This record gives sequence, structure tokens and C-alpha cells, in this order.
Amino acid sequence: MSSAKKSTERLIKKYPNRRLYDTQTSSYITLTDVKQLVLDADEFTVVDAKSSEDLTRSILLQIILEEEANGAPMFSSVVLSQIIRYYGHAMQGMMGSYLEKNVQAFTDIQAKFTTGQAGGFEGKPFSPEMWTQFMNVQGPMMQGMMNNYVDQSKNLFVQMQEQMQAQSKSIFGAFPFPPVEKK
Repeated sequence: MSSAKKSTERLIKKYPNRRLYDTQTSSYITLTDVKQLVLDADEFTVVDAKSSEDLTRSILLQIILEEEANGAPMFSSVVLSQIIRYYGHAMQGMMGSYLEKNVQAFTDIQAKFTTGQAGGFEGKPFSPEMWTQFMNVQGPMMQGMMNNYVDQSKNLFVQMQEQMQAQSKSIFGAFPFPPVEKK
């Protein structure tokens, strides 16, 4: 990260009493305030006040946990279980990259709709009301498109995994590994 970007990035310190201190505003803030920073696309870093350890991911995960506990959760138990299974798995790094790229693609599509680049109504950007109207009419079609997208992504991921397995077998096939007993 460049030093110019670092200087514009907001620094938030987390103290042992679990309070968050925003050094830009010289005030204590809450997780709700940090969530608002995320929603406003403000760059920030959360560090431990004592050790300077970067706690940003931990705080973001805490916000997600609170959001999942309130209202309608975004992740089902099945999805969370599947994600957990990838920790420690050889495909962990690829899975993280895969999820990140798919979320970015979804965000890009949404941004095109909300800024009016996808046509909009009468050349105007989508307002929240227009977006609601659009989704009421186009929801089923969008759901079908997203299902097709997910299916294509799933097939691509399976193909990548099969190719990696085939490459691994060809690389390590010459080694005299003992057979693995199945239980």
C-alpha cells in the first residue's frame, strides 16, 4: 500500500476495554459506525492500540456476525458449513479467490444498474424506488440469470478442481506411495 493511500486511510484503534477509537474524529465509535464506514466505502484500518496488530478482518467478521444474527441472514447453515469445510483444505486459497471474484462480479453488475449504465428508466439512474419496481417486475428473470451464472461458476470450479487433481496425479504418480485404505 502506498504511503499516499495510507495517509488518507482512517485509523481506528481498538483498546483492551473493547472500545474503538477513531483517530480522524478523535472520538470513540461503535461497530455501527464502522459498518457505516464500510457502507460509505471509506478506507480504514483497525489496529490493536497496544500491539498495533491489524484487526480489520476481525472487526468486519464481527459486523457480519451481528448482521447475520439480526433480521434475514444472507448465509444459510448449509453455505456456512461448506465454507468451513474449505478451511485447511488444499483448495482454501482458490476458494477465497473464487468467492472474492464472484462477489466483485455481482457488485459490478449491481453498480451498472444503480448508476444507470444498464439503461435505467428514461436515462435516469435507478433510485431505490425504481430499483424496487424493477426487481418486482424483473425478479424472476434476474433469479434465473443468477441461477445460470451460479451453475456456470460451479461447473468452472469443478473443472478447475478436476484439472488440479489430474495434474497432481501426473506429477506424483511416479512416486511409490502406499495405497490408502478406505474405512
